Amino acid sequence: MDPSPPRPLVIEFSKRFIFMSIVFLFGPEGRWFWTVVLAAALFFPVRQLIWVVAVRRWERKQGQSTNAPERLALKRRAGFTAALLCFIFSVLYVQVTITKLYPPP
Repeated sequence: MDPSPPRPLVIEFSKRFIFMSIVFLFGPEGRWFWTVVLAAALFFPVRQLIWVVAVRRWERKQGQSTNAPERLALKRRAGFTAALLCFIFSVLYVQVTITKLYPPP
């Protein structure tokens, strides 16, 4: 009888690595990863929404349309506000979700 060839170590390592990565990502240790992913996904639409509202409010108060430097300044302010808002929301949302899935012992 021919002995079967040994299994390559690389395949075993890659299977174990993939399994550990999945366990990490979907376990309580991956909460910061999901916080950053959620914050990044929410940032651009929230920034656009805040910027549009800010530009319309400014134009209504001034009674005239904005120029490019004013719009850029409003977009920077909207970006800062959106980043802060999205990060705080993401931290709270992921914390609540992880706590419901993995209650503390």
